[in-house]
Amino acid sequence: MKPLNPTKPTNTVKRNDIDCSQCSAQNESVFCELREKDYIDLSFGKNTNFYKKGQTLFLEGNPPFGLFCVSSGKVKLTKASAEGKETIVRIAKPGDLLGHRSLFVDSPYSASATVIEDAQVCFISKSTITKLFAENPTFCMNVIDRLSQQMGEAESRLASLAQKSVRERFSEFLLLMKETYGESVDGKIKISLHLTREEMASIVGAATENLIRLISEFKSEGLVEEKNKTLFLLNVPKIEEYANLT
Repeated sequence: MKPLNPTKPTNTVKRNDIDCSQCSAQNESVFCELREKDYIDLSFGKNTNFYKKGQTLFLEGNPPFGLFCVSSGKVKLTKASAEGKETIVRIAKPGDLLGHRSLFVDSPYSASATVIEDAQVCFISKSTITKLFAENPTFCMNVIDRLSQQMGEAESRLASLAQKSVRERFSEFLLLMKETYGESVDGKIKISLHLTREEMASIVGAATENLIRLISEFKSEGLVEEKNKTLFLLNVPKIEEYANLT
């Protein structure tokens, strides 16, 4: 596929004075066990930008010059088919890295990254990351562990797409949203991530019209409800049964 041309995000606010050791996502990231010296080097070797929903961090096919770490907000990673159809391969949350695999193997970005919830994202230069690898073996192992975890999740998703029905995949998707973005509110599970029907269908691996029909069925069965575009899970045990996780 022909590489896409890079686009410069608009309306971003650039800041360099955010201390990495005080980042709210620190405990969720691979940078959680750095030494004081490492945090100082990291703070000087990165730029922090604030992005609005819909803005792009990087495009599939472009060369990497560093990696991104999500401090707040959410970012979707998508791949485009030869026909231009977009498939969501991952949703990054605070503490997650983006673009690291391409950086480490020195290959173009294999996906595009677009903000789906206003986000604060740090760009860390390749030289800074390389220095951390050389000086801090624990950090290196944390990155390897994170990459291994993501590979396992990708393998599980491929198996799910190949072996499970749309109903099972949608149920599994709801449970994943519960674990990652769920919040207990008045006996219900509120999903704090807002996705369009098209985005949900892309993740589940279903046609949008089939996904819409399935959501209606789940509402009729009392499994989910929506209020002000926010999804609530009402019957998690039944959703787990539909997911057929065993």
